[in-house]
Amino acid sequence: MNRWLDRWLTLLLLALIGWAGWSCLHWLWRGADWTVVMTNLPLYAVGSYPEAERWRPLLCIAAVVVLIAITLFGPRQGGWRRAIPLLWSGMAPLGLWLLAGGLGLAPVGTQSWGGFSLTLLLTAGSGMLALPLGVLLALGRRSDLPVLRGSSTAYIELMRAVPLIAVLFFGQLLIPLFLPPGVELNRVLRAVLAFALFAAAYIAEDVRGGLQAIPPTQREAAMVLGLSPRQTLQLVVLPQAFRVALPSLTNQAVGLLQNTSLMAILGLVELLGISRSLLANPAFIGRYLEVYIWLAAVYWLACTAMALLARHLEIQLDPVRSAR
Repeated sequence: MNRWLDRWLTLLLLALIGWAGWSCLHWLWRGADWTVVMTNLPLYAVGSYPEAERWRPLLCIAAVVVLIAITLFGPRQGGWRRAIPLLWSGMAPLGLWLLAGGLGLAPVGTQSWGGFSLTLLLTAGSGMLALPLGVLLALGRRSDLPVLRGSSTAYIELMRAVPLIAVLFFGQLLIPLFLPPGVELNRVLRAVLAFALFAAAYIAEDVRGGLQAIPPTQREAAMVLGLSPRQTLQLVVLPQAFRVALPSLTNQAVGLLQNTSLMAILGLVELLGISRSLLANPAFIGRYLEVYIWLAAVYWLACTAMALLARHLEIQLDPVRSAR
């Protein structure tokens, strides 16, 4: 009796899932009006960037996509493997140069930056600042110096107790009050600093977990080999700690990308800001489902790409699996 009941319940659930899936696909293909997305793809990509210079942020996005494809599907042996980290290191300065201009390109103010290119810039810039700061905080929290350990712990606990939106408001509204007269930071840089200061506290805890996973015998073996404390930290401890903390650091990177949508509340027109401005247009009133489904698809693709890159890096850092 129970076996027949389980079978009927399974068939019923499968039928309901099939019906729901078919209804969604039918609406996506027949019922939805994707005009609001198709006619505004340039806005989603580059925001209000000057039309004559839109090739610059588009080139930046294309370079990121190509580099992701090369990293995931390109050759894994030889010179390519050593060149890929250098290419990734050069992406941030290349993207900043393309967006901001200078050195042969016409300058474009940050008030014109927007769309997916701004989302990538906020994520990459804040991540590059947050990672080294988080490592220093993790090392400081494990330091034998009471002042350094106490200040690092206080900073981490304070940042973890404050909501991110409050930190962003602080970055946008209060940072200029603490700057000397004549010194001004644009809104994008203030947002990058606020994201970095917030994410560094969480990265510090992830790295500290990786450091705690390293057995003391690793340091003892390094001392026997004659390595200095700095060499032990650089060559033995940190590489293993990063390998252990990589899944947690990936979660932080994905969360950082998603949290950039909060900047729409503060006036920066990244992906969510573009969507809100489009929905305020009388020509697209009521197109909420299409806009937010498209937005969810873009974020899903970006987060999936980050997860695949982290998975690829995890395999490369595993000497057993990378040798296969």
